Amino acid sequence: MNIEQLTWFKSSYSDGEGGQCVEVALEATAVHIRDSKRRPTAPRLTVTPTAWSLFLLGEKERLRD
Repeated sequence: MNIEQLTWFKSSYSDGEGGQCVEVALEATAVHIRDSKRRPTAPRLTVTPTAWSLFLLGEKERLRD
């Protein structure tokens, strides 16, 4: 899929009043991450779904501590 055709979702930690804007687009074989606030045209970070899941698990653990 062309990256311009992806459906992007805003992070639940991004607010609607000019705060941090991290967006994620999901595909079967890739997860794309971008900063839509500060650098919307900058290259996106792309990771595997497994790497993304491990990152999210690590963040959940960090927030629990």
